[in-house]
Amino acid sequence: MLILEVIQDILAAIGVVLNGIPQGLLALTYGFASVPTGLGFVVGSVACGALGSVAPISFQAETIVLAGNMGKDRRDRLSMILFGGVIMVILGLTGTLSAITAFAGDAIVHAMMAGVGFMLVKVAFGMVKENRLVGWVSVASAVIIYLVSKALDPSNALVYTIVGSLIISSIAAKVAKQELGADAVSEKMFRLKLEKPTVNFTVIRGALSLACLTIGANIAFGNITGGMANANMNVDHLTVYSGLADAVSSLFGGGPVEAIISATGAAPHAVWSGVIMMAIMALILFFGLLPKIGKFVPSQSIAGFLFILGAFVTIPGDGAAAFATAEAGGSVIAAVTMSVTAVFDPFFGMLAGIVLKLLIGWTGLAF
Repeated sequence: MLILEVIQDILAAIGVVLNGIPQGLLALTYGFASVPTGLGFVVGSVACGALGSVAPISFQAETIVLAGNMGKDRRDRLSMILFGGVIMVILGLTGTLSAITAFAGDAIVHAMMAGVGFMLVKVAFGMVKENRLVGWVSVASAVIIYLVSKALDPSNALVYTIVGSLIISSIAAKVAKQELGADAVSEKMFRLKLEKPTVNFTVIRGALSLACLTIGANIAFGNITGGMANANMNVDHLTVYSGLADAVSSLFGGGPVEAIISATGAAPHAVWSGVIMMAIMALILFFGLLPKIGKFVPSQSIAGFLFILGAFVTIPGDGAAAFATAEAGGSVIAAVTMSVTAVFDPFFGMLAGIVLKLLIGWTGLAF
């Protein structure tokens, strides 16, 4: 029945919203404003509806963490996201995304993503050091919830993990009478202010790193969601509207809005379920509700989810794919790409992998 299918569409959308809110709170800790981020969701909602795309965009922990840690201050972070978004729009419009990934090869792309997984784990334990009670409760509860839900309901395991660990660690902070919301900044509804970007070495490096990460994420996450919906995924379209959403959001002080693995792909009407999800998120952000939620949630409560996303999902999945290549020197190329990404950033990681791949090709040496 149509009514039942619509209800399923809405429930899938709400599930993705519940997954996105904690990651939105993570964005707030790095100084990104919530209200202007709503513009990014509007761009995504309109684009998906107009193009018939089943791949929605939302808060993505990997990009938030990368931009948050590479930028020296808020202006640097916003500039990275802006220029990174512009790069992705150009790649999508010119159709060069596939050419870049074909040149780099699957091993390098997957190794780069695995390297980002190590970065997520490092950030998670950095949060644990900031607040040991909340951090360890978050990590411990996340591991237990993920392992149990992975066995019972694999497709929604990450949703249960992020929501459950966040609630449990927040309760632990409340019981311990920790002060919550001290750093929360209230925002006025629909208030937008144009932010002036800056250009320096850190920003350029960050923008290129974000572009490299987004290339891998768009291909991986977009195709997974497309597979859930049994639809052909146009990655170039996804690249254009996710890049445009980033650029528009960051111009007014908002955070990155990227491709995600979305449960809306399994809804009866995948396109419109994704549109509903992004519309709900836009309303939550425009009305300034996210900072209000942040007053009851310690920022370190996201540590468990970041640990699971890095150690249980990204590193094993992308790492295995990277080392499965049969090309000459593939394992060493993957290891170098992963290591350099983890220590420095995705841009230098991919660059190191490509240079090594070319050297092996030119010299005929193999390891």
